[in-house]
Amino acid sequence: MEAKVNGCILRLVKGDITKRKVDVIVNAANRQLLPGGGVCGAIHRAAGPELAKECAEIGFCDTGEAVITKGYSLPAKFVIHTVGPVYSGSEEDPKLLSSCYGNSLKLAVKNRLDSIAFPSISTGIFGYPIEKASKVALSTIIDFLEKSGKPSLVEMVLFSKTDFDVYKNTLEDLLKD
Repeated sequence: MEAKVNGCILRLVKGDITKRKVDVIVNAANRQLLPGGGVCGAIHRAAGPELAKECAEIGFCDTGEAVITKGYSLPAKFVIHTVGPVYSGSEEDPKLLSSCYGNSLKLAVKNRLDSIAFPSISTGIFGYPIEKASKVALSTIIDFLEKSGKPSLVEMVLFSKTDFDVYKNTLEDLLKD
């Protein structure tokens, strides 16, 4: 499914983010930027050991912030690492999650990257409920595209059909407004 927002394409994809042929993919990282489980582990395995070395040189990333590295063996030239919140049900959770998407998009634009693919940040081991996370993610992306008109392609890459369906329903609801 895809939608046009201010001349940009917002596309939902069911698949493996490590195989996306975009300028940059986003890694749902941990604060130490270490290879972990889930999407983070998959990205590190696909990129090769050089990614872990570059991440170790950077050393740390605060929740809601984002840093950029090379993509190494990935089809994407770069990886933006962002640290999502561990879900607690607090008022800070959606603000921090929104910052992950917003700061990643700002970093992509700053580095003149025209296509970006996101996973569903914080919905794995960080426990963020997918329905709530999808609203924050898509609202933040749509708002950013409406204001900046860049990047020209933003993908949300969902690993499971269930997650894809949640994002599809959320996007349809947001586009009605």
